[in-house]
Amino acid sequence: MGGIVGLTLLAAGTLIVDVGNVRSAKGMVHIDVCGEATFLKADCPRSAEAPARPGTVSVTVPDLPAGLYAIQAYQDENGNHDVDRGLFGLPKEGIGFSRDARVRLGPPKWADARFAFDGIAGRQALKLRYFLGPPGPDPAR
Repeated sequence: MGGIVGLTLLAAGTLIVDVGNVRSAKGMVHIDVCGEATFLKADCPRSAEAPARPGTVSVTVPDLPAGLYAIQAYQDENGNHDVDRGLFGLPKEGIGFSRDARVRLGPPKWADARFAFDGIAGRQALKLRYFLGPPGPDPAR
């Protein structure tokens, strides 16, 4: 009788992220789902995007294992796969983080944006914030 002893299978499920306050139909809404080591870095192992439209855009991340994560999101209005920055490094495009973690003189801390995912199915919601240009459609940014 053979087999693998001690093999642990990690559950993987679908996470849906509802990104609100998208100001236009330009480009894509991009999200990264990061562990603590990759939060606020360009190499998050999980990312997804959906076409932008004013209001709320739902982005689906399939096959996400259970764990602690944080989401970083932005509206890539010009399709260059990066958050464009203006004067003093302020983002020109909308940005947002899970748990609507606040941006105060810099990005939020991991502890303010983290959430637990059970590996089965889940849904998170966040709103984009715009620092330059017109605001999003939600006046309570």
